Amino acid sequence: MIPRFDDVEFEKLKKLLHIYEWGLRTLKTKMHIVDEDLKNFQHRDAIDYIASRIKTPQSIAGKLHNLGVPLTTEAASENLFDIAGMRILCPFLDDIHFLVSIIRNMPDINILSEKDYITNPKPSGYRSYHIILEVPVFFNGKAERVKVEVQIRTEAMNFWSTLEHKVRYKYKGDIPKHLSDELAEIAGKIDELDNRMHLIHEIISLINE
Repeated sequence: MIPRFDDVEFEKLKKLLHIYEWGLRTLKTKMHIVDEDLKNFQHRDAIDYIASRIKTPQSIAGKLHNLGVPLTTEAASENLFDIAGMRILCPFLDDIHFLVSIIRNMPDINILSEKDYITNPKPSGYRSYHIILEVPVFFNGKAERVKVEVQIRTEAMNFWSTLEHKVRYKYKGDIPKHLSDELAEIAGKIDELDNRMHLIHEIISLINE
């Protein structure tokens, strides 16, 4: 049986998702301003692309069910940190930690947790930098903080992640060993490629200086 919210909780959830959308929109505006500042005044092209999404009620219900918690709006808000998600794609490796430092210095943003899957990749080969943060949203005469998960990675890392996701979906999470080994090997080659491209980028920057 597919887990679903009852009618009362579903209506409450729809209101909650509006608030998450406002928080995501606020953060996206901040990151677009960062991008324009870097390009126009600092002559640095650190952001290739910014994407965002809000989880669907069906996805939220499924995740709460897997966690073994009640299918309520309160449980979703307390237990899920990725209802609102943002993905930032960068040209080079050093851009990732550069953007992380910028986000850390935003005065009205609270950082709840960080996971560096670039320095410490997952056994599958997955690489990305994850930040769970809180964005202030003002509505109904009061301020509320909304959790957003931000993933920052290079284009090459994103290409690998997209492929791995398709394979995982195809095999319903149980990827055959020969494919998981192949994906892990490709991830290593992508990491080598990212590092070599970063080195060339550094050399060109030094020459320009």
